[in-house]
Parts: sequence; structure tokens; C-alpha cells
Amino acid sequence: MEETLKHTPETLRDAVIGVLRTIYDPEIPVNIYELGLVYDIDIDTELNVRITMTMTAPDCPEAEYMLRDVREMVGYISGVKSVAVELTFDPPWTPDKLSEATKLDLGML
Repeated sequence: MEETLKHTPETLRDAVIGVLRTIYDPEIPVNIYELGLVYDIDIDTELNVRITMTMTAPDCPEAEYMLRDVREMVGYISGVKSVAVELTFDPPWTPDKLSEATKLDLGML
């Protein structure tokens, strides 16, 4: 019988980040985590996950789909009780939010 992984908020955070790195902005070939779209990941002791994120532009035509993907994909992680995704534009996204590795990959360094 396979043993089910019992997450703590800390180990769940690592799993959430791993999942976010598999979700890509359809207009830029970079995952949303390295793109800097994820501002905060909050996980309580009951393993409810709250993600605060943004889009590269307020009128992003893919926003609805990306938010749905985040909710669904994070919700598939074993032990997650609920997932809430809050969209914010304060502060607005700028290219300086890109990870250093992504800046290097995109020729920005």
C-alpha cells in the first residue's frame, strides 16, 4: 500500500511552488513563478492555500484561464484543503520582478 504524503505548511509551500513552475504565461515562454506574477503564497495550519498574484497587464486576455489553472493545479496537490487565488495589480507587474535566471534566459542581463 502506498503511503500518503503528510504535508506541513512548509513542505506544502515547496509543492505549491513546484506546481506554479509548471504553469506558463501563454504570451511569454516563462512560468508564472519565475515571471514574478506570484506575489504571495499563504498556507494555514489546515493546509488552505491563498495565492496573491498579478498579470503582466491588467487587460491580459488569458487571465481567467491562468487563474483557473492555478486553482486547479494547486488543488490537485495531496493534502490541500482549499485554494483561493486573489488577483491584484498593486503593485503593478514590471520586468524587474523576473527572476535573475529568467532575465539571463531572455537576454536582459
